[in-house]
Amino acid sequence: MTSLAPPLRARVDGGETPEMSGWYLKSETGPLRDVLLGPAETFGWLGPENAAYSSLVRDSLRRGYTFDRDLALRQHAEMVAAYEDAGVTCHFLPPDPATCMQVYTRDSSFMTPYGAVICQLANPRRRGEYAAVLRFYLENDIPIYDMVSAGNFEGGDFNIIRPGVALVGYTDHRSEGVAARQVAEWFSAEGWEIKFAPIDAFYVHIDLMVCMLNDHCAAVCPETTDDDIIEWLTLKNIELIPATFEETMLLGCNVVALGNDRVLSTLGAKDLNAKMRAAGFTVYDPDMAQFTRAGGGVHCMCQPLRRDAD
Repeated sequence: MTSLAPPLRARVDGGETPEMSGWYLKSETGPLRDVLLGPAETFGWLGPENAAYSSLVRDSLRRGYTFDRDLALRQHAEMVAAYEDAGVTCHFLPPDPATCMQVYTRDSSFMTPYGAVICQLANPRRRGEYAAVLRFYLENDIPIYDMVSAGNFEGGDFNIIRPGVALVGYTDHRSEGVAARQVAEWFSAEGWEIKFAPIDAFYVHIDLMVCMLNDHCAAVCPETTDDDIIEWLTLKNIELIPATFEETMLLGCNVVALGNDRVLSTLGAKDLNAKMRAAGFTVYDPDMAQFTRAGGGVHCMCQPLRRDAD
């Protein structure tokens, strides 16, 4: 029997991989049409009983915050409603009770013009998340560009700045330098410009501190972002809207460009939201505290599948 499923590796060695035809994604800023979200019903905080639970969860527990499942479900529904109001079709991973952090779909894969990259997660309790995303892409005829094999690499560290230009972050924990170089080599062969962004493990992923808002504007935390990255962005004529250190540590800079100068943010990022509105952006700001206190913001919680051209 001949299978109609896409191949498990679409990448062409040495570059010149064909771009997707049924799906389209070249940037992080074109009007968002389809997004992949995780299931809220299995979400929970990884606590101290787990060997590799998040430092942000540790801080939330230290501050006396507790997980409220009903509240998390309501907050997730509000985020989905914001996407739908913006004209975005939401797709959902099937829930797997064994993987309670599946809701952070940016970690387990990332999309490219050539198809999806399946990532390798650092946390042993999360490594099984690859299975649901792999099934989703295969069942929806989305090519698998390739699968990370050199070490840990998570999707929040592949940050498309413009078509053919990306920041590739690594901490040598959540994403490792050896795996970041593997990914960078694939895209360099396709003709991309790659800027490496080594960051301290405290800051988790590069999308904690740099997120594009449109093709010429980004939300950036200047206190956590290296000067050479800020200089590189500035040389590309990208206007920087600064996020405070405090809001960045609460995942406030971790926002999603919806296209046409619309942004999905969170209620907690009041200062950044005000700056973005003053710059002419329409801002959706649902309360997502049950998720940001577990270590991931709205950018971490989404995997764009299809965007119109800018």
